[in-house]
Amino acid sequence: MTELRPGLVGEVELVVTPGDTADAAGNEGVNVLSTPRLVRLIEEASMAAIQAGLAPGEGSVGIRVEMRHLAATPLGMRVRARAVLREVDGRRLVFDVEAHDEVEKVADGVHERFQVHQERFLQRIQEKARARP
Repeated sequence: MTELRPGLVGEVELVVTPGDTADAAGNEGVNVLSTPRLVRLIEEASMAAIQAGLAPGEGSVGIRVEMRHLAATPLGMRVRARAVLREVDGRRLVFDVEAHDEVEKVADGVHERFQVHQERFLQRIQEKARARP
């Protein structure tokens, strides 16, 4: 297990398919990488950065995304997201994030995650669901 410390890096990539587009998200006819899919890619990169440092039964949940979507990425083009762990403050993890397609930078920003014990976290969610009026 790796210690969670600033400097850890995670990278993920995808080739934009029809299911990744703004069109698939309801913006008819706009066949470029959607902002929600780009946010998900940034979250995936952040999780990849810390995966080796989480103990068994631990996970993380996103608590904040601050991202600028700078340029459109067309169908069929590859896009890579990179997350660098900047700060560890107890269980709060802060990442600097960016994404590039094959031509240019398409996003940058900050993403925060919170370390959780998965079993306890899921138990609280089940209790909340049962408490629903």
